Amino acid sequence: MTTPDLVTRTANFVREKFLHEGSGHDWEHIRRVWQVARALARDTPHADPLVTELGALLHDVADWKFHDGDEEAGPRASRAWLESQQAEERVIHAVEAIIREISFKGVGVPTPMSTVEGELVQDADRLDAIGAIGVARAFAYGGHKGRPLHDASIAPVQHASFESYKKNTAPTINHFYEKLLHLRERLHTPAARRVAEERHAFMEQFLAQFLREWNGQDVG
Repeated sequence: MTTPDLVTRTANFVREKFLHEGSGHDWEHIRRVWQVARALARDTPHADPLVTELGALLHDVADWKFHDGDEEAGPRASRAWLESQQAEERVIHAVEAIIREISFKGVGVPTPMSTVEGELVQDADRLDAIGAIGVARAFAYGGHKGRPLHDASIAPVQHASFESYKKNTAPTINHFYEKLLHLRERLHTPAARRVAEERHAFMEQFLAQFLREWNGQDVG
């Protein structure tokens, strides 16, 4: 199978699997991550385009958040798919590593990527978690999990371990302070960092307006 065929078949496989997903981890999210990672790869000559594209397309194929916290669900699912497509072992191994390493695990937990392709996919995924779409996705996920919008009595937690982060059930607004506002400083590529500036500023403006309205400060 040629490289374009493998990418196209993988895109079709993922699209069919996630087309009607409602938590913000749907096909359109994956498509955006794929497009951004591909764009970042064009500015990174030493990155393997095939590994980058497959890593982006499969990064949420079996997210631990929807598999009882199983961190190996994604790598297993990606390997099963790629083996069924007769992909090279080096490609399968590289994609598994991206999926295993990509997740945010708490403010106090470093999440380095072991390959440049992983850095590109992680940057693309994190860009989609901030800005206007990031705000929309945060509330889509919160609604999917039955979480309240906000509860001023529940303070954000700066999780020091992945286990602590995985057990988190806080209101959606806390997610901004526990994760989203920290992503700008954790990007790898100059291009992603440039895009993140505007998106980060939008989130700060949104939060300020949200809290003004929540407390009725914009009335009267």
